[in-house]
Amino acid sequence: MACTSTKPSPGWFLPTRTEASMQADRDELQALRAANNKLRRINAALIERVESIANPRTEGYAAFQHSVELAEQVRERTQALNETMAELQASNRLLNEARARAETARHHLADAIESMNDGVVLFDKDKRAVLFNSHYARFWHGTRVRVREGARLEELKRLATATGLVIDMEAGSDGHMLYRMRNKRWVQVRERPTREGGLVILYTDITDLKNSETARREQALAQKTRLLQRTVDSLSQGVAVVNEQGGLELWNYRFLELAGLAPIQPHRPFAEVLEDSELELFTPGSHSVAGQPELTREQRLDNGRVLEMRSHPMPAGGFVNTYTDITERDLYAKALLESERWVRLITDQLPAMIAYVEQDLSYQFTNRMYDEWYGWQRGNILGQSMIHVHDAEQFARLEPYIERAFQGESVSFEFAERSLQGDERYLLRSYVPNRNPDGEVTGLFVLIRDVTERQRSAEALHQAYQHLEQRVRERTRELTSVNDQLRQEINERARAEARLREAKHEAEQANLSKTKFLAAVSHDLLQPLNAARLFTGALLEQPVPPASSALARQINQSLEDVENLLGTLVDISKLDAGVIKPDVGSFNIADLLDNLANEYRQVCASQQLQFRFVGSQCVVHSDVQLLARILRNFLTNAVRYTQHGRVLLGCRRHARGLRIEVWDTGMGIAQDKLEEIFQEFKRIQPASQARDQGLGLGLAIADKVARMLGHCIQVRSVEGRGSVFSVEIPYGRRGPAAATQLSMPASIGEHLRGARIWVLDNDPSICAAMRTLLENWECQVITALSADDLASQVDGFRAAADLLLADYHLDNGVNGVDVAAAINVRRAMPLPVLLITANYSNELKQQVRELGHMLMHKPVKPMKLKAAMSHMLTPTER
Repeated sequence: MACTSTKPSPGWFLPTRTEASMQADRDELQALRAANNKLRRINAALIERVESIANPRTEGYAAFQHSVELAEQVRERTQALNETMAELQASNRLLNEARARAETARHHLADAIESMNDGVVLFDKDKRAVLFNSHYARFWHGTRVRVREGARLEELKRLATATGLVIDMEAGSDGHMLYRMRNKRWVQVRERPTREGGLVILYTDITDLKNSETARREQALAQKTRLLQRTVDSLSQGVAVVNEQGGLELWNYRFLELAGLAPIQPHRPFAEVLEDSELELFTPGSHSVAGQPELTREQRLDNGRVLEMRSHPMPAGGFVNTYTDITERDLYAKALLESERWVRLITDQLPAMIAYVEQDLSYQFTNRMYDEWYGWQRGNILGQSMIHVHDAEQFARLEPYIERAFQGESVSFEFAERSLQGDERYLLRSYVPNRNPDGEVTGLFVLIRDVTERQRSAEALHQAYQHLEQRVRERTRELTSVNDQLRQEINERARAEARLREAKHEAEQANLSKTKFLAAVSHDLLQPLNAARLFTGALLEQPVPPASSALARQINQSLEDVENLLGTLVDISKLDAGVIKPDVGSFNIADLLDNLANEYRQVCASQQLQFRFVGSQCVVHSDVQLLARILRNFLTNAVRYTQHGRVLLGCRRHARGLRIEVWDTGMGIAQDKLEEIFQEFKRIQPASQARDQGLGLGLAIADKVARMLGHCIQVRSVEGRGSVFSVEIPYGRRGPAAATQLSMPASIGEHLRGARIWVLDNDPSICAAMRTLLENWECQVITALSADDLASQVDGFRAAADLLLADYHLDNGVNGVDVAAAINVRRAMPLPVLLITANYSNELKQQVRELGHMLMHKPVKPMKLKAAMSHMLTPTER
């Protein structure tokens, strides 16, 4: 830091090169003057000498001649001196002009740095202050220091620290130093060297920038804190973060649930918080009963839960505790111990020696017979190496077979071996490799059976073989006769098998014909149902007595049930007939899951069930409609078979793809019934125990659709506790963002009043129902059973109209797409087209999408039709 400044003193600044030149001129002038004076003294001495000589004639002439020469030299020297004086005067004039310019430049420099908003200090090559502005001087206000020109840089820095002017400093992101002043202002210091070896220091007040940066950091920290809170809230573990002072800094709802605590205030002492909980106080400094430090501890609660507590110290102080409900794992461990007990109990009763050997040849399991054969106390052989259990000679015989087994080969061989009692016994050894999921051999299963009796029997049989040859020949003749009888029986069985194959083929053809029939007549089955739904929709929108309104709603609900049952039957038939083809592509799973979550959140609320949703932003590769059908079946079953509790729809990422899971706390499924639930018309629970009736086809359809898409469906269930259904979907590639769907008008029926609608359907009942429904919506309706009928009513398709509603399947092989194209060819402005069909094929969907029309499937729901028409009649959409 430098001190206050007055106006610049004149002559303080001159370029270094001009001052050196002027000094050289002055030195040269001084030397010339000294030489001139010397010559004058020499001249005077010579004249005096000549005048003092006694012989004036000869010596006088010589002296005169010599004086003339000296005079000539003096004249030449004088002329040179005069020229030098003239040059010196010119140099003085140039020096004065340079001094004036330097003074002007100094004033300009002083004005320039004074006009700057930053504090500026200029130091010479000795690091002495030669110039500074008033902005810099104001930094020193309030101190007794008055530093003037000539002050050294080191002294100024020392005074700035000693007087408390600078109370803190830090390095900036760009390498410059930042000073915090005692008035809580921040100053950035930048140094620039000059060409003459000096230094320019700029002091910039960056308090506003520093405060803005601090505010941004605090905002970012707050955002990170919120993100951290949301992250820990989404964890299935309880999390508690304790700061270095022992205060509870951060926690999630799972911690409160496991600890049995009500919502608490932050920063309360952790020990005080746990006083209201059943949980033990557990920190990184906790010790076990034996006095050993421990970072993991298990605690069993009064409600039967078992929690695993882990404490993780943080480098900056404090610690993080995690609480995991391991009740199921504890039960599994107990079951595993019980299973191990039963395995050991069973293997101890087997008449064979059984063991398991790790890759390092150490024993990990032996049964009682194995221990007794080698004379080990029960359990003492565990951890011992095969090299130590067998003597060197025997191990050398076993080693080649062990190596083959560790290379992945199952080997069996016989050796004679003496027992502890000295008896020679024949043992059949089998080494079976144990592989991990990667195919690597991690150990060997060892099975040793005493085959001494078999060996001895084999020897006895070999002896008896010599006596059996005759009997064999006799038996051969008898068997030849029996063999002929068997051939006849085989021929009869072959003929019966051929008849069975033919009957099976006929049954399969009959089943396929039935399936294709159901898929083909779906349109005719849905026609009257579609008309009935339209009529009931029109009836519900008319003012009728309450009793009639309730009756109409019941009819509409019954029709909806019939629609669902019929749709399910048609779907299963279409799947069997191979009519449905998947339209596979990449899409964001959030678009599907968010809609399902919103729909089933309301369904669960109506059934007094809790609904939780864990979404995802992954891009997957599947058919969005067929995948939605699978998930709807899962969710519908979860709601149907859950009397109380909650339903969860969530996602888990895996290396192979995204797994979507539906959890429920319902009645569960017995383990021996898990395969049956995917069979057609199979319902495990009685219908009286479910909230609604069903055909038992939902999971069968889900299984068929998943097989068609190549997805894997899994189910886990515990009877009496609930079930988990999941489907795994491969990841897709993220494509360009889809166009944003236009929002629906605020009033759905706003654009229907007065709209001119043409309805084309070959079913009179559909036309009548559609007219009734649309006229209730104040539309102007023209109905027709064919294209010719419509043309005769609307002036050859040239009359004014706003929308065309057309059935896809018309008479005589005509379809609605071709009729719409023929109508729009004759019009100056094409009509928007809404096609209604029972055809669910992907080819039709793609064709309608490419033509820019809208497609709806039968039976049509009135409110969905109303919304679609309002959307198409919105002015911005036309």
